[in-house]
Amino acid sequence: MLSKNKIKFIQSLEQKKVRREMNCFVAEGNKMVNDTIRSFECKLLVATSVWLEDHPGVEAGEIIEVAQDEVKKASLQKSPQDVIAVYRIPHYSVDFDSLPKQLSLALDTVQDPGNLGTIIRLADWYGIENIFCSLECADLYNPKTVQSTMGALARVKVHYVNLKEFFEKVKVPVYGTFLDGRNMYSSELSAQGIIVMGNEGNGISKELEPYISQRLFIPNYPEGRKTTESLNVAVATAIICSEFRRRTVSL
Repeated sequence: MLSKNKIKFIQSLEQKKVRREMNCFVAEGNKMVNDTIRSFECKLLVATSVWLEDHPGVEAGEIIEVAQDEVKKASLQKSPQDVIAVYRIPHYSVDFDSLPKQLSLALDTVQDPGNLGTIIRLADWYGIENIFCSLECADLYNPKTVQSTMGALARVKVHYVNLKEFFEKVKVPVYGTFLDGRNMYSSELSAQGIIVMGNEGNGISKELEPYISQRLFIPNYPEGRKTTESLNVAVATAIICSEFRRRTVSL
């Protein structure tokens, strides 16, 4: 049986302050937990007998078998399934030596949790292992962000850094998306480097512009046609990552 204190603990992790104090976050749902249970240290696992029978040998600090209605009482989701996991927040270090050998993403004040989660999922799809977020970005461990990653946070390392100080240390090509940039389809792209994506409303901040070695633009079609002002940042990330990988896949 799930105690009131355990329910209160799980639900309190919806708050960023509590997540940081407890160093824990929540992941919910059969697919989400299936994809992440072996990648994070699990402090608490709340699951139905059906889920536990399908996952023999699963490891957690504490495992509580519950009925479906108890999962609903603790869940932060509108449509809870069979399992809730409380994980320890991992802490990654930045490997500056490996950055020149890979393609990475940097996010400048991306504030919508859904956008952040979708970008992490896209990074996973395109084999991008590291994302560097400004300190003003949405919190990775916000339940909305976690769920929208669809398990990709188990394979993509997200680092929160002061981007200005970070760019002063890196020695790789840095690409940025701008409305006055050069058409990315006619630009030279590298298999290694960092792609910077800006804030939903303001784009890349002025203080980071000096660190951008190549300004890119995603053109609309046909050229010169009156169209929407800009693309959603997650959509733009998908387009630009696809072009980088398409262009460099044979390298």
